[in-house]
Amino acid sequence: MLVVIPEILDPDRLARCHARLAEADWQDGRITAGPQSAQVKANQQLPETDPAARALSDLVLQALEQSPRFLSAALPHHVFPPLFNRYGPGMSFGAHIDNAIRQVPGTAHRLRTDLSATLFLSDPAEYEGGELMVDDAYGAHAVKLAAGDMVLYPASSLHRVMPVTQGVRLAAFFWIQSMVRDDGERTLLFDLDGAIQHVATLTDDPAVVQLTGIYHNLLRRWAEL
Repeated sequence: MLVVIPEILDPDRLARCHARLAEADWQDGRITAGPQSAQVKANQQLPETDPAARALSDLVLQALEQSPRFLSAALPHHVFPPLFNRYGPGMSFGAHIDNAIRQVPGTAHRLRTDLSATLFLSDPAEYEGGELMVDDAYGAHAVKLAAGDMVLYPASSLHRVMPVTQGVRLAAFFWIQSMVRDDGERTLLFDLDGAIQHVATLTDDPAVVQLTGIYHNLLRRWAEL
């Protein structure tokens, strides 16, 4: 399931991100890549210990907590602290699959990466190229969203960032361990939740309560805590 979530960051939060990132100490993005990914990764990244990265990570996490669509789509159990990257002209990230397990920096905690997320921080008019390409059973999907919008997709997906040919592409990226591990089950729950929310705006029929009960009983059956 590939889900676009618009307006995760409002204009004020976006402005705060841009102000901090403009003064950031960018480093080689291969510092967080595995041996295979490092061979195809050419970008810049904020170190996880950078004060700006930590402050902006908290800002993004707060915004995620306020997004009903994110909570419905991801059913998050653990969220990896967001990281930040920069692609200038000539930079790209070749085809790769994200690591299955990530350790949260500075802790003994590990999480399973069920979902990958890219939060776009640059407006598409500010750069050329730089599309996120995500492969699934139906082909390759090009994603290039407005600043503040985010895309969620299975972390098991083969994906890549196309070369930036002009301008600068800024983004936050991170991973989510979902309460529901299986992507198919999580998709059914997301679709059911959306349908319930829509029907509830049209009628107060008791069937809405019944459908809500079905949703929670399925979540109860499939959730891992």
